[in-house]
Amino acid sequence: PSPRFAMLRLFSRMARQPASRVSKGFRGTSYYSSVHGDGKWRATTILSIRKDGEVYMVGDGQVSFGDMRLKPNAKKIRVLDSGRVIAGFAGATADCLTLIERLETRLEQRPGQLMRACVEMAKGWRTDKYLRHLSALLVVVDKDVSLTLTGNGDVVEPHDGVIGIGSGGPYAVAAARALMDTDMSAKDIALKAMGIAADMCVYTNHEFVVEGFSVEDIKKLNEGKE
Repeated sequence: PSPRFAMLRLFSRMARQPASRVSKGFRGTSYYSSVHGDGKWRATTILSIRKDGEVYMVGDGQVSFGDMRLKPNAKKIRVLDSGRVIAGFAGATADCLTLIERLETRLEQRPGQLMRACVEMAKGWRTDKYLRHLSALLVVVDKDVSLTLTGNGDVVEPHDGVIGIGSGGPYAVAAARALMDTDMSAKDIALKAMGIAADMCVYTNHEFVVEGFSVEDIKKLNEGKE
């Protein structure tokens, strides 16, 4: 066949392919993704710090879709289990809310037992083919434990009390770990580290939401449990 016919046949094949498979550009980046955005929700840095008997969680407020900022003041941190559990989420919004709803159900069955509720929830979605691969991450804390939950069914407890998820998570975790040996409180470390992450990550802003348990709060929770 002539070169012109071969070129027309190539274009015809490309037209039938999904946009994500068309025209891989330099360094493996698709033309569609680089020009129109990759279609993924990039919202969030969530950071949790546990230090000296206190635990605090900070989340930013930016919601992005591709290269566009949709909202600057979203609230990505929720208080659950009658004020005894704090949860922050990153990922696809629907998937995050699904995980939180399932966690709330487990906490109603196991009030005050965060670790057990999380493990039982992970076992449940491992056997559910529709929920097996949720595009979401959760950070959940109570007065005793801090955990990371993934949509793949993983439950992870940090070794140093520092957890960071989302697009700016690595920056926030690195900054927080550098400050853990100072005299700063858990809340001050969380805010300082989040500020550094927001300065570096384009998908994170400075509209912070802060929730946590101070030493006095934990004392009250322990007294109520007794």
